[in-house]
Parts: sequence; structure tokens; C-alpha cells
Amino acid sequence: MAGFLIKRFLQAIFVVIVVTLIVAFAIRLTGDPALMLTQGAGSVTEEDLVRIREGLGLNQPFLTQYLQFIKGLFTLDFGRSFLGGTQVSTLIAAALPATLLLAFSSLIVSIAISIPLGIKAATSRGKWPDQLIRILSLIGLSFPNFWLALMLVLLFAINLKWLPPSGMSGFSSFIMPAVTMGIILTATNVRLVRTAMLETLNSQYIMVARAKGLSENVVLYKHALRNCAIPLITYFGLQFGGLLGGIVVVERVFNWPGLGTLAFDAVGARDYPVLLAVITVLSLLIIGVNLLVDIAYGLVDPRIRTE
Repeated sequence: MAGFLIKRFLQAIFVVIVVTLIVAFAIRLTGDPALMLTQGAGSVTEEDLVRIREGLGLNQPFLTQYLQFIKGLFTLDFGRSFLGGTQVSTLIAAALPATLLLAFSSLIVSIAISIPLGIKAATSRGKWPDQLIRILSLIGLSFPNFWLALMLVLLFAINLKWLPPSGMSGFSSFIMPAVTMGIILTATNVRLVRTAMLETLNSQYIMVARAKGLSENVVLYKHALRNCAIPLITYFGLQFGGLLGGIVVVERVFNWPGLGTLAFDAVGARDYPVLLAVITVLSLLIIGVNLLVDIAYGLVDPRIRTE
């Protein structure tokens, strides 16, 4: 188990280097930040642009800039934003908790809905509850997250005035963003739980448990669900990582002060340090989640600890 985790850790370092290198090169192709910063400033000479590039460190070779970024990564020093000169690490520290809270809330909403519905669909295979749940999951998959977010804002914030339309200000502001992402995730998770439970319910030990007279809830939630936990943990863990990377649109719709909004603003302003730092932090989080999934394997299935 320890050797496996060390190998995965080394692979994670390689992935981070490759991802940041590709992103840093791609960002350089989007345009000159000096031109963006001088828009609307009247007459700007080439000498002015050269001084701005020197001040931002853009006159250095690409590889030199990238190595400086990697060096700063170990000390969490991502440089300064091109706009305002604020430390990028300060911006990341302010936005990261909001993104993590929204991602956790969305995943909890999805798990709380998908596990009972998936079990109900599996135990009612071929009957009307199973058909209804599968139809609803297909409908959920067809909803774009931004459309669902806008519909929730229109209904609960504008028409009913029950919830705040945007921002992060208390528990009520979490409801619509978390439900939006949770419903999208549930559409897939229900089908996963149903499939895993169908395979487990046909096992011999489930028949033995029922023959012993155990209640159906004990059979389903204590024995069947626990024994199909490995694929569920895997998928939920990977899904959380993907959720961090795909939450940009929802954060923008709800004006959520997270990494997605920060990245979106950085793209428009060609703020290289901020955008590169956001993508790097998201990559590290996704890789970290994958490592936690591997550890969870060993906790759920003792056989993996000996590998």
C-alpha cells in the first residue's frame, strides 16, 4: 500500500508539471497583457509597452518565467496580479474556501438523493418506481447546469423571493448553487448506485442474510451498500475532483466568490499569474482527491493494504 501511494505521488508531481507547462504556454498565446492594461489609456508608445513588460517580467524567456513559477509554487508564492498588484496567494486564499464549500455541499446533496433513489430503483427493478427514477435521471442529464441555475434564480429569487439571487451571505445563499450542481450530479449517480446494487443483491451472502431473517433495511444499507462501496467511493471521489474544475459556470451565474469567478475574470483581463495559479491549485486538489480515494480503498477493503 505504501509503495503504491509513493508511486501515485510521483505520478502526481509529473502530472502537475505537465499541466502547468501546457497551461502556461497556452496562456502566452492569448495575447499581450501590456496591450490589455493600456486599453483606453490614450496614446501609448512602444517604449511604454516595453517598460510595462519589464515591470511584469514578461520580457524574460518563457522557460525562465515557468521555472520561477515552479520555484514559487513550493513556497505558495504565485507572484502578483497584473491588475492592482495584489499577491496572487492572497486572492487564492480568499476564493478557495468558497469553492470547496460549494463543491462539498453539491456532492452531499447528490449523495443524499442518489443513494436512496438508486437503492429504490435496484430493489424495484422493472417496476414503475425503477422506470420513473431512470426517466428522471435522463431528464436531469439533459439539463445544462447554467440553464438550471437560471431557472432556479427566476423561480426562487425573483418570483417567490425566498432565496438571495447571488453572492455568498449565509446558509440560504448555498441552497440554489448546491442544488443546481447536486441535481446534475444526481442524474449520473443514481444510475451508478442502481447498477452497483443490482450486482450486489444477486450475491450469495445477500441471500444468506435474508435467510437469517434480517430486516430489509439492514440487508440493503449495512451489507449490500457496504460491499458495493468501493466503486461508489471511486466515482464520488473522482466526481468531486471533476466538480472543482467544472464549477466555473455555476459560480459565475450566482456571482459566487470562488476560484471559478476568479479564473473567469483573469481570462478576460489576461492576468497570467492569477489564471495559472488557479489552474495549478485546482489540479493539486484533483490529484489530492485521487490520492484520498486510494487511501479509502485500503480502509474499506483490507485486502488492498497488503498490495
